[in-house]
Amino acid sequence: MRAHIRTGLVLALSVGMLAWFLRGANLHEVWGEIQNGRVGLLALAVGVTGMTYVFRALRWQYLLRPLGSPPFSAVFKATVIGFAASTLLPARAGEVVRPYLLARRSGFSATSAFATIVLERLLDLITVLLLFGFYLAFSEPAIAVEHSAAFVALKSGGMLAAIASVAGLAFMMVVAGHPEKLAAWALRVERVLPSKVAKAMAQLVRTFLEGLAVVRQPGRLAVAGLLSLPLWLSIALGIWSTSRAFHIDMSYPGAFLIMAVLVVGVAVPTPGAVGGFHKAYQIGAVAFFGVANDRAVGAAVVLHAISFVPVTIAGAIFLAQEGLSLSRVRGLTAPASPGDAA
Repeated sequence: MRAHIRTGLVLALSVGMLAWFLRGANLHEVWGEIQNGRVGLLALAVGVTGMTYVFRALRWQYLLRPLGSPPFSAVFKATVIGFAASTLLPARAGEVVRPYLLARRSGFSATSAFATIVLERLLDLITVLLLFGFYLAFSEPAIAVEHSAAFVALKSGGMLAAIASVAGLAFMMVVAGHPEKLAAWALRVERVLPSKVAKAMAQLVRTFLEGLAVVRQPGRLAVAGLLSLPLWLSIALGIWSTSRAFHIDMSYPGAFLIMAVLVVGVAVPTPGAVGGFHKAYQIGAVAFFGVANDRAVGAAVVLHAISFVPVTIAGAIFLAQEGLSLSRVRGLTAPASPGDAA
C-alpha cells in the first residue's frame, strides 16, 4: 500500500475515533472538569507512569541476557525511543524501532531482539488478564449486577484472550526448543523460491528463535513474568490516581478493570492510540463506574496526556542524542527492518 494512502487511512481512523469519543460531550464542562482535577494525584500519576519505563527496561534487559549483556542505559533509551515512535507513528512502529536501535548499539541480531518484544507482549497480556481475574474474584457485586451484559461480554473477551495468550506462549516454548529443525524446514521453500531467498528465510527463522532463548528456561521465564507485575501494578496506580484526581469513586483494583478495557483501545492502530485509548477509558468509566460523560472525557484526555506526552518528549531528546530524526526512524519501520540487521 502506498505511503500516502496508508497515512490517509490512519488519519481518517484517528479522526473517526476522536469524533466518536467526543460525541455528546460538552467541551466547556469537560474543560471545567480538567481544571478541577487534583494536582497532587495527577503528579503521582506522572511519577508512577515514568517508573513504568524503568520496569519495562529492566524486564527487557533480563529477556535479552541469553543474547548478550547490554547496559541498562542503552536498554532504557531504546525503550523510551520506541514508545515515543509508537506515539508519533501508526501501527505501533516503536516495536520495530526499539530492537533495531538496541542491536545497533549492542551488536547482536535485531531479529533476535525483536523476538523478545513479541514475548514481552505475551507477558503483558497474561499479566493484565491475571490482574483482571483478580478483580473479577473480588469485584464489587453491584457492578456485575448493574452492568451485567457489559460485564459478561468483558469476562468472555478476557477468557478468550487468556486462552489465546497461553496458547501463544505454549507455541513459543515448542518452537523455541527446535531452532535448527525449523530453520531446516524453512530451507525447503528452496523448491519454490530461489536458493538465496530460502537461505535468507532460514537465517531469519534461526535468529528469531534465538531471541526466544529465555522460553527454553522455565525458571528465567517465570522471573520475567514476575517482573511484569510491578510494571502493570504501576500502570494501574497511574490509572487509579488520575481517576481519583477527577473525583471518580474507583478502588485501586477497579483500575485493573479499566486496564483490561484500555488494552482493547490501544490495539486500534492510530499514532499514540489516539481515539482508541480515549474511547476505551470513557466506556469503562461510564459503563462500570457510573461516571458522568463529561468527567470521563476529561479524565481520559488527561490520562492519555500523562501516558504519552512525557515519554514522547524524553524520546525526542534521546533521538537527538543518537543523531536520529523522526524521518529516519520512520524508515526503520519497513517490514524488513528486523531482518536487515540479522
